[in-house]
Amino acid sequence: MSDDTSRHDRLSRRATPGPRNSLLHWPETRHPLRIVVNFLIIWVVRYSPSLRVKNWLLRRLGADVETGVAWALTATPDVFWPELITVREDAIIGYDATILCHEYLQDEVRTGEVVVGERVMIGAGAIVLPGVEIGADAQIAANSLVDSDVPPGATVAGVPAEVVSEPESDTPERDS
Repeated sequence: MSDDTSRHDRLSRRATPGPRNSLLHWPETRHPLRIVVNFLIIWVVRYSPSLRVKNWLLRRLGADVETGVAWALTATPDVFWPELITVREDAIIGYDATILCHEYLQDEVRTGEVVVGERVMIGAGAIVLPGVEIGADAQIAANSLVDSDVPPGATVAGVPAEVVSEPESDTPERDS
């Protein structure tokens, strides 16, 4: 995890031209054929029962998926920029969880890498926003919105997700 930077400091920003919101200009940010290919592959990833197939397909899209990663049924990696996803060994992405690497806002598009640490557990229905780093052994409660970095070993919950418990220290406490 980065020392003193927030997810917003790690986002790339691009202004979008013309009137109305930036999502109307999505074909100018990613080629439509690339999105069609990504969408079809991610559809297979979402519904395939094989973890091996899911991880292999995501690697073909450019995601960095290490060994032992488990994507539950309907877990959704970013369709526009899957190559910005890094998932470390033995992480679990829960049922219907979403990892986003982009945000289309009114006047700009933001993109950012998402890093999921080793042995992280992301609960069902959780959403991780672009630029977030989740430390090793962290746990994300179901239906949480992760909009900032999660320390290693911490458990976060809520909308937005907040730390509800931290790992116990390795050193025993002394009586004063």
